[in-house]
Amino acid sequence: MAQQAYMEETDNGGSGPERRGSRFRRLLDRLTGPWRGDPRIWRRGLVLAALALVLALIMLMHSRIPNAIGNLGSLTETFLPWLGLLVPVLLVLAFVRKSATALIAVILPAAVWLNLFGGLLTDKAGAGGELTVATHNVNADNPDPSETARGVAASGADVVALEELTSAAVPTYEKALAGTYKYHSVQGTVGLWSKYPLSGVKPVDIKLGWTRAMRATVTTPEGQVAFYVAHLPSVRVKMEAGFTARQRDKSADALGEAIADEPLERVVLLGDLNGTMNDRALNAVTSQLRSTQGAAGSGFGFSWPASFPMARIDQILVKGVEPESSWTLPETGSDHLPVAARLTVDTSS
Repeated sequence: MAQQAYMEETDNGGSGPERRGSRFRRLLDRLTGPWRGDPRIWRRGLVLAALALVLALIMLMHSRIPNAIGNLGSLTETFLPWLGLLVPVLLVLAFVRKSATALIAVILPAAVWLNLFGGLLTDKAGAGGELTVATHNVNADNPDPSETARGVAASGADVVALEELTSAAVPTYEKALAGTYKYHSVQGTVGLWSKYPLSGVKPVDIKLGWTRAMRATVTTPEGQVAFYVAHLPSVRVKMEAGFTARQRDKSADALGEAIADEPLERVVLLGDLNGTMNDRALNAVTSQLRSTQGAAGSGFGFSWPASFPMARIDQILVKGVEPESSWTLPETGSDHLPVAARLTVDTSS
């Protein structure tokens, strides 16, 4: 009887929520014990606290950072999500410094980052949609265009846009995609391949002097949709000039004007915009259209560079149709990842 009582007492005190709670308290005591009774925890780490506040202000007021000096504002906005990596760094440094002031200050940039990008961390993809679209900058120096074309076709997309096409590679893409897509058109260095008929095909002038954008009507079973394909000029980061993007910005404005004049209500823009949805320089375009990744994607959907994606500069933007899901496709040999989306064209029901 004594042995049984001893075992019962041991079992009751050695397991269950009470024991887990005591472990948590011991861990908490271990972390905070050295801080107790130390009045300097509020005076230490003031520099860290100031850095946390500056970080929060940069993220919160990124649209106010001027572009007058090296397009610093656009550069910041291109890589804005990555500023969140500084939050855990500041948090660790605040613990090392045993600074309550810094710990509290770090809450602010964390809250701002979550407000800006927290919604992208959830999976918003739905099961609907009857039209799948994809876009891919295939890279003018692509060593294996045939393999790239087969990879894009394997996505199951009904409509595919390709950018950075060279005259030498166009026949290869046409041959590789002919079995999947009955209709296609190439305008300059961009092209559109479709399972459904194309009409109203024309180049779009984005103020470059040569063709890097086009427009076509795709007649889907659910109705007509205006498709735009665009490859905006590249940007460069130069030591002497900063983030040079003047030509890209000018072309974005011209593309925005073309889309604003579009007579059809349903519009899909596919292409390499060489900028993110956060970049104010693309406002002429992004203010009119929704990002499928933002509306129905999972995660950030970074597409460039393919070896270690850091920014989503390849975009699928829509108006008058409903994004159901959005995702990136596997590498194809290009320096960009293809991106795809599934759309509901008939939104009347």
